[in-house]
Amino acid sequence: MKLGRERSWFRFNQRVLLTARRDDVPLLEKLRYLAIFAANTDEFFSARVYRLFRASRERPRVPREYRTLLAEVQAYVREARELFGELRPRLEAAGLRLLEPQQLSATEARYFGAYLAEEVAPKTDLLDAAQVHDLSSGALYFAAGHRRLRYLLRQPEQRRFLPVPGRPGAFVRLGALVRARSDLFLPEPMPMYELRLTRIAQLEAARMDWEELPLALETRLDGAPSRLELEAGFPWRTALARSLELLDDEVFEQPPPLDLRALFELADLDLPGLRFPPLRPRRRRGFARDPFACLRGRDVTLYHPRDDFGQVVGFARAAARDPGVRRLRATLYRVGRENPILDALIEAADRGKEVEVLLEGRARFDELVNLYWRLHFEGHGVRVLDYPPGAKVHAKLFLAEADHGVYAHLGTGNYNPKNGRLYTDLSYFTARPQLTADVAAYFDALAAGRTPQLKTLASGAAARERLLAKIAAVARDRGEVIVKANHLTDARLLRALARAADRGARVRLLVRSTLTLLHPRFEAVSLVGRFLEHARLAAFRTAGGWEVWASSADWMERNFDRRLEVFFPVVDGEARRRLLRLLRAQFADDVNAFVLAADGSQRPRWAGNRDSQRRLL
Repeated sequence: MKLGRERSWFRFNQRVLLTARRDDVPLLEKLRYLAIFAANTDEFFSARVYRLFRASRERPRVPREYRTLLAEVQAYVREARELFGELRPRLEAAGLRLLEPQQLSATEARYFGAYLAEEVAPKTDLLDAAQVHDLSSGALYFAAGHRRLRYLLRQPEQRRFLPVPGRPGAFVRLGALVRARSDLFLPEPMPMYELRLTRIAQLEAARMDWEELPLALETRLDGAPSRLELEAGFPWRTALARSLELLDDEVFEQPPPLDLRALFELADLDLPGLRFPPLRPRRRRGFARDPFACLRGRDVTLYHPRDDFGQVVGFARAAARDPGVRRLRATLYRVGRENPILDALIEAADRGKEVEVLLEGRARFDELVNLYWRLHFEGHGVRVLDYPPGAKVHAKLFLAEADHGVYAHLGTGNYNPKNGRLYTDLSYFTARPQLTADVAAYFDALAAGRTPQLKTLASGAAARERLLAKIAAVARDRGEVIVKANHLTDARLLRALARAADRGARVRLLVRSTLTLLHPRFEAVSLVGRFLEHARLAAFRTAGGWEVWASSADWMERNFDRRLEVFFPVVDGEARRRLLRLLRAQFADDVNAFVLAADGSQRPRWAGNRDSQRRLL
């Protein structure tokens, strides 16, 4: 069975929602899963749905695929709202009360009235109804009027759930307070209704350089409206949807609060009994003490977050401070505003070392942060390499060249310590010349504006050909291939996997989000647990034994045709064996697993105690 990539991707969001319903998930973590569901839905309507959205505007008839998908999304959103309603009494029983303004005492009401006047009203924009086409994507608004829409009130970007002073565990929602004290915001009393608009994020960044990017960001969210969220009972629904040229199925009516992403605020509360127990990640003492001496003896493989991501930070700091290290080079994608790895690169430059980075400015929705870091780098003498023509760089590489050797980190995840605590990712450290030479060649090619030509590693279209050859080699009885990825949508690779399965090979797929071909002979599983599955691995059982490869790339057309990813072999024998045990454990997982059937259905497999996310390499 074939699934459209949009529908397949949103079914992952359904798995997130089903996980929020689990009895064994702590209460605040249920709120976190609901917030993740809401954030994913925002991403869906701002970016993922673009192909079908555009087709619905360009064709005489709205594609059936799009209408079916919208109906499915509407159902999931209703389910999320119902679950939040079911959780509120349980939150109250646990000591976390979400109050309405009328439940405040007179003194509390006066306090919040002053808060609104001092902190909120000066930052709130009052717009005429005629400015409805200027609504910002993702912002919360009130619509106000009597028989006709008169005003639009944009709520400021700040906390949505405000703690009630003197009442531990009690919160009141900002939007409810604004409605209760509309006299502070409107010229006259009138009914108010919440609304929120999502727009297609239009950023033609593939043809942009650093100088053009800031101007593009200023206008990115001026794309066409793709979703309208309205408070239930909104009186101007039909007129507003028509004015914004939205289909009826692109309008979502629900009770407030409209933006469930605000539940992250509650999920982050320090209430240990209502959250997952704290993780105690492992540290490799010898590697943490002297990474370079350790790597001269053997490769080091870490699987985060069970292995502490702080060891990657420690490697970068050691490289910055070791007087024998002459040169550092790194690829940087989604790095965050605060990042000790990037601080280490700047420290190295301040110490007189040569530092080069490929900072990918076009990482969607992180462009502004990357512009921020570019200014920091250039102010400290770090060389920021130019974009290669027509391609994004998504590889995860860090190279330290020293008098005592050359050392590389090859990873599947971003150089972002925050993600390193939340995402499962592989870190592979090595001083093997056949690997470090290729990493150096990759950077040399980017610095010269050329496409990398690699021997042991693989990048671009050559990586697809390498994978196709390996799949073909196991396409036989007793052959076996295991693929772990976030997205598996590349048509040529999927056809090759199907041919291998038809010829008797065992094909096992661990796909977190998007799988667009469900073959009767595929064994397909998706894991949704405490940590976001993010590592990309592939294992091939050849005549000579198992090969294991890792990469920064999902198996998607763009990652072979328009991005410079890196696929790398896990050369160390013990590391290969450990990763194979991990992959098998993930297929045997009966705590976090969903089985993806060939007919498009998915069923939870939760009844056991084999939790692969608790496994150490």
